[in-house]
Amino acid sequence: MNLKRAIYAISAMALLVGLWGIYVRLTTGHREAAYGSYVVWGLWVAMYLFFAGISAGAFMISTLDLLFHVKIFKGTGRIALWLGLVSLVAALLSIWLDLGHMERIWKVYLQGDLGSVMAQMVWGYTLFGLLMLVSLYLAIRNPLSRLLRLLMLIGLPLSLFVSGAVGALLGVEASRLFWHVGLLPVQFPVFSLASGTAAMLVVIGLFGSDESPNRSEQLWVLAIATVVLAVVKLYFLWADFSQSMYGNVPQNVDAVRAVLYGPYWWAFWILQILLGTLVPIIVLAQPKLARHNSWAGWMGVLVLLGFAVARANIVFPALTVPEIQALTTAFTGPHLSFDYFPSLMEWAVTSGIVGLAVLAFLIGEERLPLRGKEVA
Repeated sequence: MNLKRAIYAISAMALLVGLWGIYVRLTTGHREAAYGSYVVWGLWVAMYLFFAGISAGAFMISTLDLLFHVKIFKGTGRIALWLGLVSLVAALLSIWLDLGHMERIWKVYLQGDLGSVMAQMVWGYTLFGLLMLVSLYLAIRNPLSRLLRLLMLIGLPLSLFVSGAVGALLGVEASRLFWHVGLLPVQFPVFSLASGTAAMLVVIGLFGSDESPNRSEQLWVLAIATVVLAVVKLYFLWADFSQSMYGNVPQNVDAVRAVLYGPYWWAFWILQILLGTLVPIIVLAQPKLARHNSWAGWMGVLVLLGFAVARANIVFPALTVPEIQALTTAFTGPHLSFDYFPSLMEWAVTSGIVGLAVLAFLIGEERLPLRGKEVA
């Protein structure tokens, strides 16, 4: 209880800071942001990728209970759906605040080109969000309904589509060789499942019910999945980076070096690899610690931290490498720079979105009937 109260307090403070950041964003536009004409995407895009990954992954986990009726995950489906809904709202709020004209979002529905990956993603997220909302309602009111199983069956490939589409959106950018690799759309569904698995470790480990007879075994299975997916993630990193380095295309090599040895080295080696990957692998590979509520929950937090940083390390380096080297000296100005680190306003907005998401999840976890009434 003390932990939950502390998280409530920290999240409320983060939300207050975020309200200031959103006020600055709405009154000054993008003026106080550190991105500009060259680095056009920043922290909010990275957080959009992060939260969208958790959303898709949480839905995948919910199917273990609500679609496949895996006995050990009995009773986890509704809270996984709530986690997915809250994460999707956080993702869409992050990317909405990044738009130059937020009020024009309706145009993508009425005037969008369905041949565009961006338009496909907007429609995909809209359908995915509605599907999760209806599924959660049915899971609470009538968990044995055939309609719920049908929606979960439809939602599983849809979750793969919305997560893979993010990779496709980056991958089709042929001018950004760091993204323009065939593996990228394939990686994102795997990363989404890993993010959802880590988030469920946090939910069950730190906020789970002591009365649940399967809690220890749920944590152990999720821990195994987290370790396996972390190893897969390391393999994808090695494949991407080694191909880029051996390919010896200057723009691609410069982007990889920016991650490994440049301005983002500390985020990659310390936050993403050491804290976000290696430490959780070592801890969660031990059955006694993996079954321990606090150990498992906090390892889930570290894995999520690593994935948040990983999203930033996908977005930032590709944009901070000039497409034409002469651009670095041809023009000068406050928003004509290839150096990027999020501004105070960007951090404030992000803290507010994180605080809002955590508060929404905790309030729903307490007020909604997300536990009990398990699916037979």
